[in-house]
Amino acid sequence: MLIESIRALAQFSPDHFTPVTLARTEHSDMKVVGLEAGQAIPVHHPGSDLTMVVIEGEATLVAGDEELAHAGPGAVLHAKAGEARGVHADTRTILVITASPPPTPADHRELAEHFAKGTWR
Repeated sequence: MLIESIRALAQFSPDHFTPVTLARTEHSDMKVVGLEAGQAIPVHHPGSDLTMVVIEGEATLVAGDEELAHAGPGAVLHAKAGEARGVHADTRTILVITASPPPTPADHRELAEHFAKGTWR
């Protein structure tokens, strides 16, 4: 698979972050994610390894006990399965995220709890 432009595939919604699947197998799931300023993928602890790369914009990244504020293009987050991970967009942000193995619905329960509370941590 070749992708000519990640930016062209990114989608945005005024209500929530917007993932677009680029590739998915039984071993991994790769998405481009668009976040408007103030949107977040709340800190959660799924059972997959995750690598996230900031393509455009500026965001706060959380991986394990680390936090990187004002992370811009080229910043990378890597979190092992079970380790905390999340992102909060300071500006309109585009990310590429790869999870291995693909997350399950159970992995996203913690996200739903954060969305219900209106929190990202």
